[in-house]
Amino acid sequence: MSVFDKAKDKAEQLVGQAKEKIGQLTGNEELEAAGKRDQLTGEVKETAHDVRDKAAEAVQDVKDKFQK
Repeated sequence: MSVFDKAKDKAEQLVGQAKEKIGQLTGNEELEAAGKRDQLTGEVKETAHDVRDKAAEAVQDVKDKFQK
């Protein structure tokens, strides 16, 4: 995963945390729920990027073994 992707995913999670807290403090359930969604979305994206990177590493490992 590129540093840029990782930063975007973390930023989305942080924005979600802020929304959730503001929603809790103001009693705005919609904002709180939106914050939770943003956090979850950021976590899912981060996990997907990690899985993609692991798969790419595994493919490269197999290629390297065949080349030797």
